[in-house]
Amino acid sequence: MTHPLDNPVWNSLNGAQSHFALRHGAAARFDPDVTVFAAMADDAGPSAWDDLAKLAEPGTHLVVVDAPLDPPDGWEIVGRIAGVQLTGEDLKVEDDSSAVELGPDDEPEMAALVERTKPGPWRPRTIEMGRYIGVRVDGELVAMAGERLRPRGWVEISAVCTDERFRGRGLGSRLIRAVGAGIVERGELPMLHASAENANAIRLYESMGFVFRRNREFLRVRTPR
Repeated sequence: MTHPLDNPVWNSLNGAQSHFALRHGAAARFDPDVTVFAAMADDAGPSAWDDLAKLAEPGTHLVVVDAPLDPPDGWEIVGRIAGVQLTGEDLKVEDDSSAVELGPDDEPEMAALVERTKPGPWRPRTIEMGRYIGVRVDGELVAMAGERLRPRGWVEISAVCTDERFRGRGLGSRLIRAVGAGIVERGELPMLHASAENANAIRLYESMGFVFRRNREFLRVRTPR
């Protein structure tokens, strides 16, 4: 049997987050207002790219994790991002009394913080993927973290970002531990993905108890026009 984290997007779309899923044949993607991620079945062949094309308008930007094959002619490869997957069975989790729960009314500020800090893709309904918390200073949202993918038994910690004016204070670490506390309380385990080139972030995550599991490739593509 394959591990739920081997194909995390597919397993999320066919499990806890199926209400966000658009599916056709051996391909699936999230509702475009939720996130840009798409996936293929474990045994997908070349025709899965045709299945995926049927789920999006021409020229749509998608991110496929560990695509089994490169896309055929007509697709545009926008970029390849080498990543790593880390699991947090040994993460020391801890609630943070200074963190505030974030909801739909906070989404404009969250989107603005993501735009400034570039932690990864964000869409208007990304906040619906899970719990998000943040830190405010004088009323301004300056740091946040939350939950994204939910393959069976696991929850991805994502959108970890801090405004550059407030870095170096450990806000990101505190929020990761606090998000992790909520995950563990529900009987699940935390995990996350990071850019393979971001050595500083990986060292931080490992110092917190995360353990390298495997390399990943995030393939950014556009559907045939």
